[in-house]
Amino acid sequence: MPLFSKPKYSTVTVKKKDIPRGLWTKDPLTGDLIYNKELEQNLLVAPKSGYHFPMDAPTRIQSLLDEGTFKEWDADLLSVDPLSFTDSKPYSERLETYRKATKLSDAVVSGSGKLLDIPVEISVMDFRFIGASMGSVVGEKIARSIERATERGVPCIIICASGGARMQEGILSLMQMAKTSAALARHAKAKLPYIAVLTNPTYAGVMASFASLGDLIIAEPGALIGFAGARVIKETTKEELPKGFQTAEFLLERGLVDQIVHRHELKERLKSFLSVMWSAERSA
Repeated sequence: MPLFSKPKYSTVTVKKKDIPRGLWTKDPLTGDLIYNKELEQNLLVAPKSGYHFPMDAPTRIQSLLDEGTFKEWDADLLSVDPLSFTDSKPYSERLETYRKATKLSDAVVSGSGKLLDIPVEISVMDFRFIGASMGSVVGEKIARSIERATERGVPCIIICASGGARMQEGILSLMQMAKTSAALARHAKAKLPYIAVLTNPTYAGVMASFASLGDLIIAEPGALIGFAGARVIKETTKEELPKGFQTAEFLLERGLVDQIVHRHELKERLKSFLSVMWSAERSA
């Protein structure tokens, strides 16, 4: 081709192939695409950045409890619509939609099991179900789980993840804060351990009740934890918020969280804590 002749460009349009849905997940910290099978095998933790993706309740239970030991309780409890509440759709329809989507009856799964041979009562909140909001059934299931632990004389563990109280149920939702807290007071009076594990996010009425009442409060790395959201606080106070505000690391420095534990280490760490806490109480 002569030096000053007009270059010829290809008229063929090359289209970027679409990435099949459901095969890859984007790491929000690095932007890397992670193969979902690899992510699942890594307990939903990004291999490079260590970002902890949300984990649903059944997967969480499987990751923590000894195989074949979990027995679910109160799965038949269902929320109703006491206020005939309607926003963009009736609350009753919203509940049914989430039940079908998650295959759960509500936003928490509770039951008995063993964690490395230690008997426990455990409740695991699932953010997929209306943001793991605490309605009357969530509060009732958690309270019953605590009461079973007290009756059996075993430790109680609650894996927390929530946007707060479920306002479609009004005062019936808010009263769950007092009910769960009262059950924990009786558990403490029996000198039995309760460990709260705070995952991303844990907010509002849940954080203001059972999530902050643990004998030991553990958080996952990077978890957002607080009462009101950072934007609401900033707009209310008209102040700039500190860097890292409401993260697990920020709260650890200020004493609200006792330890930050990586998901890969959580099972063994819970075993270590309970071996000391529960053995001490049994020998007292």
